Amino acid sequence: MSSAPASTLRYLQGYPLETLAQVEKLLAQGRVADWLQQKYPQAHTVRTDRALFDYVQALKAEYLRGADPVGKVLFDAKLHVVKNALGTHTTVSRVQGNKLKAKREIRVATLFKTVPDEFLRMITVHELAHLKERAHDKAFYSLCSHMEPRYHQLEFEVRVYLTHLEVAGAKLWGAAGMAE
Repeated sequence: MSSAPASTLRYLQGYPLETLAQVEKLLAQGRVADWLQQKYPQAHTVRTDRALFDYVQALKAEYLRGADPVGKVLFDAKLHVVKNALGTHTTVSRVQGNKLKAKREIRVATLFKTVPDEFLRMITVHELAHLKERAHDKAFYSLCSHMEPRYHQLEFEVRVYLTHLEVAGAKLWGAAGMAE
């Protein structure tokens, strides 16, 4: 019984077939929103780039004190559409006099302005882990799990939410009509 075409599960590729079947069933029954909102009844309160910067800096101070400083953190409205990414970590090089200065930047898709704190934490932990580990390898995911023990479960639930958005198109948290 396949009610949702495999293309609607593009964010969940690589998960076991049993898991995909459960998600398909929830989608077919229109229960994904209820399931997510029951687990996470409200959105976080981080709404501005300054608040996001402070949020990321607090996590960095707790887990990655020795890592390179992060110069800029912001919500990026173009991120999901342009780069097909939910967050990015980049190093921007600038010439200052006769020296080359590198500054780290973290950009988070505006989608994360109106999600539960757990989802925001998952994406910021992911981007912060790139300060130490560039590749998505075992060391990277180990660091993510160190900073957020439920990292893998939260990543899965974010992927389910993305699938919900693709299928139903309705946001679940945040103020209606909030500008992105």
